[in-house]
Order: sequence, then structure tokens, then C-alpha cells
Amino acid sequence: MVITAHPDDAEFGCAGTIAQWVKDGATAAYILGTSGDVGIATPGMTKQRAAEIREAEAIAAAKVVGVEEVICLREPDGMVQNTMELRRRLVREMRRFQPEVVITGDPTMFFTPMGGINHPDHRAMDEATLDAIFPAVGQPNLFQELEAEGLQAHKVRKIYLTARGQGDVLVDIGETIELKIQALQKHVSQVGGWAELADRMREWSARIAEGTDMAYAEAYRVITLESDEAWEKLQRTGKE
Repeated sequence: MVITAHPDDAEFGCAGTIAQWVKDGATAAYILGTSGDVGIATPGMTKQRAAEIREAEAIAAAKVVGVEEVICLREPDGMVQNTMELRRRLVREMRRFQPEVVITGDPTMFFTPMGGINHPDHRAMDEATLDAIFPAVGQPNLFQELEAEGLQAHKVRKIYLTARGQGDVLVDIGETIELKIQALQKHVSQVGGWAELADRMREWSARIAEGTDMAYAEAYRVITLESDEAWEKLQRTGKE
């Protein structure tokens, strides 16, 4: 499961990884914190119409890499806050989907490797995601009202924090870099200059893979919450 703030965040950060994992047999879902409704600065464009456009683009992009389910939480774009209600909504979706791995961003990253400021929506959404994962999603005594919906506590095995080249785990996307680029190209309202963008994506991904036998890679900082032994026991018995 990928949890991001905006409709195009997954394509920039981890679409190559998701495409590879789906190719290997995984099932994936995206949760979008916002619909990106302030992200089209065209005269006469309403926020409602912008949201419709960007959600449609996100769904189309997800399908390119094999993701069939895209959940739009429709939090206020540009004003996301790590609230208890947002955590509850995230817990609901994680208990429903029951992901083994959650990909999100690093909420402690205030500045990007390119020298910019990391969007506050990213930091708020990433923080809310981590707070939802631990302890809430796996703790049956938290958000007990979700049991009435048939949603039981669930343990997430690992968290992959997108690291933009500064991670400790690399995922080989040599076979899926073109799918990543094709997915990005579905975000017509956000990006142009397709040839230049494609070259930039290949360059960034190749730089991450430098010093390895990979041609292209995406980088992550991986947090292991359940050891291999604990996970195998949990799958076998339902108990830790």
C-alpha cells in the first residue's frame, strides 16, 4: 500500500517499485490524502473540477503499473493536518486492505535533496501515516468502532520511506522504468515536456543505482516492524 499526499506523488517516488512488485505477484493500492485540487493554476479552473481531473489522472496512472484501487481521502489540499480523524481514516483503509508493506515519505525531511522545501502536506501525511501504523492499526483497543465494520487490527510488516537517493535499500526498477515514466505521463495537468521529463527520470534513477549492478533503482529507508520469524508465526497462527 502506498500512502501519499497528492495524486502524482507515487509516480515520482515509487511507481517503478510498485510496477515490479505487481509484476512479481503482489497486489497494491494507493491512498491519496488530497485530490490536488489547488494544483491546477489555470484561470477559471474551479477546485471541484481540478479535483475531478487529478483524481482521474491518478487512477489512470495507477493502472499503468497494475494498481486497481485508488482511495481518495479528499483532505484539504495545501492544508493537510495530522489529526486523529485522519489517522482513523488511514487505520480503516489499512485494516481493510491489510498490507504487508506500506510505502510513504519521511516526515522528518524538511528540505529536498534538490535544495527545496518539502511540501507541508507531504510531512503531515507522512507523519499521520506513521502514527496510524504504530500503534493504532495493530492495536485492537484503538479505534474499536471499526470492529463494527468488520475491520480487525492488522500488523504491518515493513515501512518503506521514500528516500530520494539517500536510503539503505534499493529496489531494481530496470524492467519497470518505462512504466514509471508512462504513469507520470498520465498527469497531463501537472507535467509537460515529456521527452525532458523521461530523460530526467532515467537520469535520477540511474544515479540512485550507481555503484550497483542495476541500471535504474528507487531508494528507501526501510523500517522493519515484524521480524521474519514473527511474521511467519503471525501468518501461520494469527498470533505473535
